[in-house]
Formats: sequence, structure tokens, C-alpha cells
Amino acid sequence: MVSPDGTAELVDLPAGPPLGLGGLPFEAAEIDLAEGSLLALYTDGLVESRDRDIDEGVHRLGQLLTRQAPSLDALCDTVLADLLPQRPADDVALLLARTRALDASQVATWDVPADPSAVAQTRKDAVAQIEAWGLGDAAFVTELVVSELVTNAIRHAEPPIQLRLIHENTLICEVSDGGSTAPHLRRARTYDEGGRGLLLVAQLTQHWGTRQTTKGKTIWAEQTLEPTPPGHSP
Repeated sequence: MVSPDGTAELVDLPAGPPLGLGGLPFEAAEIDLAEGSLLALYTDGLVESRDRDIDEGVHRLGQLLTRQAPSLDALCDTVLADLLPQRPADDVALLLARTRALDASQVATWDVPADPSAVAQTRKDAVAQIEAWGLGDAAFVTELVVSELVTNAIRHAEPPIQLRLIHENTLICEVSDGGSTAPHLRRARTYDEGGRGLLLVAQLTQHWGTRQTTKGKTIWAEQTLEPTPPGHSP
């Protein structure tokens, strides 16, 4: 991690199974990052080789990450060119992300009662916020996504339940609950009365996923927004 003042440090995190392996327990951790911090996620193939010790590779990576670059893509290219001058012997992955704070007007949050009757009002509140942002074209899909995710949280998870909408270059809908069980896509049979909610969300949005938190889990869905015409503001 590189702080806004240019100081690079190795974040102390609990060891766990590789990302995406699944089926094994892991320990969650939360870290407060200042706005403008640079976070680098990478596999060991980037920093370790037969000719270089892993500690040496990590130190060199920290030095490279403090360099100025016009974009994160360009910084990735710089890191890869320096650490991997030849074809790597191991799989390599590098992900760079820079933190940036959103204005409070771009985020809307609601606490949702764990009662099925609360779904209708939650839909109305979400649509009203979408229209206030000038995103009327996204209202229909958002209403369906909110309905499905909130209903699933009420039926299958535990309180507290919270809905959050985030408007930037995309529109993100997040529903958090106190449950720890991750949802799974399944295809309902023809005569099943339910079981289609998450599949519907996956089909209507461009991206979706789930993440574990210290209080439970969050399911999110992201919609791509049409570019705002010149001279217009949302």
C-alpha cells in the first residue's frame, strides 16, 4: 500500500487460502485507507523467482509503486517491465486500485425492517432517489433489483438489513444483511414459485457479486449508465 504522501508499506494481514479457492475458512480484516491511497494486490509470481528472494521482490515492488505515472495502467506496465523482464515461470496477476471519496450526494442509504411489507416502500424510496439523480432510464431495472435483493435478505438472511445506492459512472445497488451464507445462482424449474430472483438480477445488470463483512455480507449489482449529453447534468 502506498499512502498519499508516497510512503510504501506492506499491509499486515492474516494468512488465508488463495482468493477464489472456496470451501476453506478465512479471516476478514478491515483497513482504513486515506483518500488517494494506492493499493496493490498481486500473486507471488510477481515478486518471487529462482533468481530473486520474495522479500527482495516485495521491497522492489514498493519502490516501483511510488513512481509517478499518468495512469494505473501505465504504472502496471512499469512494474511488470521491471520485475518480469523475461517470460515468467509462474502465473502472475497484479491489480492496482486508488481510493477516492464520493460526495455525500452520490450515496443514499436506507435501513430496511425485516418485514416483507417493507419491500414496497423500499422500492418507492429507491425509485424516488434514482429520479432525483436524473437517472429515470435506470428506474425500472433498479426497482426490480431492489425488490429481489431486499426480498431475499428478508426471507433468507438476518437483520440488520440495509439498502445503499451509489451513483457515479455506474449505478450500484447494495443490500447488506447479518447473514454469513453467500447466495448462489440456481435455475428454477418451470413450476417453481420462487428461486429466480438472483438469476434475474444477473441478467438485468452488467456485474454483480457478494462480499463478506464483519457484520454479515453484502450483495451488490452494477448497472452501466448512458453517457450524459453535453450541456446536461444529472
